[in-house]
Amino acid sequence: MGTTVSSGPSRRRKSANPEINVTPLVDVVLVLLIIFMVVTPQMESGESVDLPSIMFPDEDAKGKLDPIELTYTASGRYLLLKEEIPEDRLEERLQQMHEAEPNRRLVLRGDMGLQYGDVRGLFGVAERIGFPGISLMVSESSEKKVPEGVPTEDAAG
Repeated sequence: MGTTVSSGPSRRRKSANPEINVTPLVDVVLVLLIIFMVVTPQMESGESVDLPSIMFPDEDAKGKLDPIELTYTASGRYLLLKEEIPEDRLEERLQQMHEAEPNRRLVLRGDMGLQYGDVRGLFGVAERIGFPGISLMVSESSEKKVPEGVPTEDAAG
């Protein structure tokens, strides 16, 4: 902040001219922005699940209704729409949700470290209940490498 004072023959003083320094305000706002950018994804993700990956995802696989998301963690916990549910109440709760909205699909998020038979058991439960579609959520592989034995367009010529 600065002021201007004249010292001359005229005895008239000029008024103070305050200046606001906005640099500290900008610093605080940027720090808050960074904190929210780091914390928000952690709040939304629920429990960490290492998903199996695929190389060539279907771009047009989006449905009209949001699916019911069932997560099966490596520690053996079940999360239905990010809410933990005991195993003995899982089938009953899925049945209630299916009866309320029979056209909603079910998406299974199973940790990559789980046994295939455990995840397949969840498919069986969903099939008994009668879900119109059951999907297994996967992550997109960073490597776009075609497995051996799979024909490619380049090899067709």
